[in-house]
Amino acid sequence: MMRILLKRFCLSLITIVFAAGTTYAQTSLKLKFKRSAVYAGIEVGSKGVKMSFIEIANKAQNTGTFNLLKDTSVNTDFISFSPSSFTATLKELTSLYTVANKQNEIASDKIFTVISSGVKMQAEKDNKTSWINALIDSFRIRIAEPKRRVEVIDVIDEARLSHLGIVPESKRFTTFLVDIGSGNTKGGYFPDENTKNLKLFQLTWGTKSIANAVEKRCEGDLSIANFNKQLYRVLAGSPNTEITYAVNVSGAYSMSDNIAFSGGIAWSVATLLFPEMIDNPVVPVTYNEVQKFSEKLAKNAAEFSDEFIVKNITDVTLDKAAIGTEVKKVNKVFDQKALLAGTGLLLKIMRQFEGIYEKKQFYLVKNGQVGWISAYVDESIIGK
Repeated sequence: MMRILLKRFCLSLITIVFAAGTTYAQTSLKLKFKRSAVYAGIEVGSKGVKMSFIEIANKAQNTGTFNLLKDTSVNTDFISFSPSSFTATLKELTSLYTVANKQNEIASDKIFTVISSGVKMQAEKDNKTSWINALIDSFRIRIAEPKRRVEVIDVIDEARLSHLGIVPESKRFTTFLVDIGSGNTKGGYFPDENTKNLKLFQLTWGTKSIANAVEKRCEGDLSIANFNKQLYRVLAGSPNTEITYAVNVSGAYSMSDNIAFSGGIAWSVATLLFPEMIDNPVVPVTYNEVQKFSEKLAKNAAEFSDEFIVKNITDVTLDKAAIGTEVKKVNKVFDQKALLAGTGLLLKIMRQFEGIYEKKQFYLVKNGQVGWISAYVDESIIGK
């Protein structure tokens, strides 16, 4: 209980303006401002297609204040670059655009469509850039907008926008953000208090790319014991070298007090490790806590099922149904192996900041998945 109270006290130091949701209907969008406009941002990411509805107050359009109304995502695995994943991605991209434009009556010029840096990097690795161009062209034909802008975001822009969309202004210049995606990891910090100048941190590894590399080494033996053994070997190789180099080059250790992690694995670990903190968008953690979580996950994943977690909740003030739903959602998105791969990468990065003489405060941001697209829409509106 003392641990929970301490964490809740720490959370008062950080405020994130985002709240997650999945309902589409315009009537369900609860507007925060008296006079505002609603915009939509749709992103094709490494794992799938995401859409966010964002409210911008008329008086706030010059200050960057915005309110996330709803967000949703559909897994299509575009970066596998197969005919089936291409078809699924095109279908969902078109569907989400239609939901925003027709069902929610958001004008075309208030819907922003982008391709993430993770997709861009993987396509360049696999010599599949033509697939991105084909997706954009096909999408324009489907929605009958031949001149629609579909921007392919560079990694530094995505990292900068993620920081602006995820980290609160009060912590902006003391926080190093690490966004662990499916196909890559990016982030950074603002060394000179200029939000246009981000010191970039990037890795060519993400949760899915680590898992894929491990499975290639398993040679048919897909048992958890073998997967875990090969995971250790993969992480000790190229990813470890890349992480060490990237952290040293960034200079983040000496410049940052707070290390914030976002992305699907951050949400998953925070939810499963501290289900009692379901309503907290940001969860403070220690390296040892995440390490013990990983060890327990490898030995007995059943302890992180929704049934087991809900059964062992003793605090009668907690909403067991809501906790069960969120835990079930995590286990639907990430299976045991994906969780192990993502947590292994998370620990490798955390280890670089686990100093002997100076301790950093680690945070897991649960709903940072819409951070950069929200900031992208916000900047696009202000820039008009």
